[in-house]
Amino acid sequence: MDEFDSGGRSGDKGPGAEDEGSTAPLPEKVQVGGSPMYRIERKLGKGGFGQVYVGRRIGAGPGALEVALKFEHKSSKGCNYGPPYEWQVYHALGGSHGVPQVHYKGRQGDYYVMVMDMLGPSLWDVWNNNSHTMSIEMVACIAIEAISILEKMHSRGYVHGDVKPENFLLGTPGTPDEKKLFLVDLGLATRWRDSSSGQHVEYDQRPDVFRGTVRYASVHAHLGRTGSRRDDLESLAYTLIFLLRGRLPWQGYQGENKGFLVCKKKMATSPETLCCFCPLPFRQFVEYVVNLKFDEEPNYARYISLFDGIVGPNPDIRPINTDGAQKLIYQVGQKRGRLTMEEEEDEQPKKKVRMGMPATQWISVYNARRPMKQRYHYNVADVRLPQHIEKGNEDGLFISSVASCSNLWALIMDAGTGFTAQVYQLSPYFLHKEWIMEQWEKNYYISAIAGANNGSSLVVMSKG
Repeated sequence: MDEFDSGGRSGDKGPGAEDEGSTAPLPEKVQVGGSPMYRIERKLGKGGFGQVYVGRRIGAGPGALEVALKFEHKSSKGCNYGPPYEWQVYHALGGSHGVPQVHYKGRQGDYYVMVMDMLGPSLWDVWNNNSHTMSIEMVACIAIEAISILEKMHSRGYVHGDVKPENFLLGTPGTPDEKKLFLVDLGLATRWRDSSSGQHVEYDQRPDVFRGTVRYASVHAHLGRTGSRRDDLESLAYTLIFLLRGRLPWQGYQGENKGFLVCKKKMATSPETLCCFCPLPFRQFVEYVVNLKFDEEPNYARYISLFDGIVGPNPDIRPINTDGAQKLIYQVGQKRGRLTMEEEEDEQPKKKVRMGMPATQWISVYNARRPMKQRYHYNVADVRLPQHIEKGNEDGLFISSVASCSNLWALIMDAGTGFTAQVYQLSPYFLHKEWIMEQWEKNYYISAIAGANNGSSLVVMSKG
C-alpha cells in the first residue's frame, strides 16, 4: 500500500546517515559559527540525513526572517569522523544554481547544525495538495529547470544520487523566490569526476550496495553500479512521469524482495509504456537518458529543448521560474531562447537494448574481490582523510597506525586489528582532551596517535 506514500525513504543512507534512537533533546536556542541567536520553532521534516526545523532570529521582532536549521546528531554514522559529509558537498557546491545557501554551520552540544535558506513546499507536497495532479506545463517547466540545476551541479563534479519529488523544493511562498526550484539533501551526493586528476571516476559494480530511493532510482543504481551523471537524469525522468501521471508502474511492491521486483519491473517497462498518455517530449527524454553510457556527457541543452516547446512562450508567467535554464539556452547561442535538435524534428532517439527487454539480459555475474588485509595511504591532506577512512571502513579495515610529515598524514589500515568500532578526531591543537574523555566514557580507547608540525593532532580510538 503506497498509493499515497511519497516513496521518499532512501534505501541506503550512505555516509552521513542518521541512526535512529541516537538523538538527544534539541536545544531551544542555536548559535553556531558566528551566527545570530535563533529560537527553534516548528519542525519542517526529517530525512536520512538529519532533521530540519524553522529558526527565528531572537531580538529581531515578530517579522524576523526565518531560516532552516538542519540538525545531525554527533553519533550518526556520518559524524564518526567529525562534521557531516553533507557539509563538504554544500561547501563544494556553494553558489551553484538551485542549491540553497548555507549561512552558518557548527556544533552545539550533541548536534552539528547548518543554518540554511528557508524554502517552501516540495514538489511532492505540491502534487499531494493538488489532488495528486500537475499540469503538463507545470511538469515541463520543472523538467527544464531541474535539468539546468543538475547541469550546474554536474559541472562542479558531483552527482546528487537521490533525485526525487521530495528533494526538489520551491522558494518561500509570498517571496520573489516562490517560483524558483531548489535541489536539497546532498547526503548521498558523490563525485563523478576525480578532484585531483579531473578524470571520470572508474566504473565498478557492487550488487550488494544500493544507494538512493527505490521508486526513483536508476536501474544502474539497483544493480550496484558506480553512480554517474546518467543516474541523476534517469531518476529525474521517473520523477517527471510520476508528477504527470500520478503513479509509476513499479509502485505497490512490498516485502524483502521489493528492491529486486522494482528493478525487474523497471527493466521490463518500455519508454512507450512508461510514458503512455504523456506528451512526446517526455518519452523522448526517457529514451535519451536511459541509453546514456557510464561516462557519457549528457546533452543538457538538447533535453531542455524537448520541453521548451510545450511551455508558454513568456518565461515571466510560467508556473516555475526557468531563468537558470534560459541562461543555458543563451550559452549555446540559440536565438530567442529556443533550441532545435541537431537532428531533424521528426527524428527519434536511437533506441538501444535498455528497457522493455527480458530482465535476463541484465543479469550480471558478480565475483566480489577478496577482502584486502592491509592498505596504506600517505601524503594525505586534512580534507582527504574522511574519504580514505570511510572507504577502508566499507572494506572492513580499521586504522592500526598513523604518522605525520610536513603537515600531511600517513595511515595504515588493517583487517586483522580485532576492533569492532572506531572513531577519530582531527584537532587543530594537541590534544583534544575533552573529546578523548568523551570517547573513554563510551568504552573507546586510544589505539593510534600522531602530531603534525603545525600543532594539529590525529587521535584514533577503538573498541574491541
